[in-house]
Amino acid sequence: MRRIALLLAVVMTLVSHAFAADTQYKVLVLAMPSKYHYEFVPVARESLEWMAKLHAFDFTYATTADALDKGLSPYAAIMLLNTPTEELNAAERAHLESYMQSGGNAVVVHRAAMALPAGSWPWYEKFVGRSVGTHPMLQTGVVNVVDKSFPASFGLPAHWIWSDEFYPLSNPYNIAITPVLNVDETSYDPAKIWPGQKTQGMGKDHPEAWYHSFEKGRVFVTALGHTAEMYRDPHYLDHLMGGLYWAATGKGVQK
Repeated sequence: MRRIALLLAVVMTLVSHAFAADTQYKVLVLAMPSKYHYEFVPVARESLEWMAKLHAFDFTYATTADALDKGLSPYAAIMLLNTPTEELNAAERAHLESYMQSGGNAVVVHRAAMALPAGSWPWYEKFVGRSVGTHPMLQTGVVNVVDKSFPASFGLPAHWIWSDEFYPLSNPYNIAITPVLNVDETSYDPAKIWPGQKTQGMGKDHPEAWYHSFEKGRVFVTALGHTAEMYRDPHYLDHLMGGLYWAATGKGVQK
């Protein structure tokens, strides 16, 4: 009986390990805190842990840039989560570039869409697909789904009341993107920005989320995600998961 009990215990341990390892892909999440973005770090980690269990993927959650030095090939995608990219050193930048050039994929979230100062890292601005201009104040506006076929829009209402920093964007390198969400500039004041800056808004075509191919991989960008509370919001988490799912697998677009 003892032998049978021991054998059953061994079998159950092996089975539990097998199920624990049954994940679809692995993601590196680089969530570096910065002066204005730090409270999100533990909140986003908790939500990503829940998402990973629900959707059967593994992730490494890093808060320092040296995670880019530790070998990126195991990752189906890298999520740059509010990452202050100006803090990446030359080697870390080179590793990210090499990863994309080797067929890697990426998700860029909010603050990570900025390359500061503008023009200092042209590769990265091309990678994002747009350049962030002035830094607006947080306001409530209407975000509209403009691509119903893309996974990052599936969990969202067609017209979404959302409060965020709606970054004005430019396209100095003429990069083609496919917008997923646009913000309606008539629903907030695009001229309401931090002192010492000027902007006139972008008009009707003001993307807040988009995707494109870059180097040999896929890039999904959402400019939304300023405050910690957003990383508990079901709509926002659906939006983030849809973009990550596509970036990591290339699947989900409804044709």
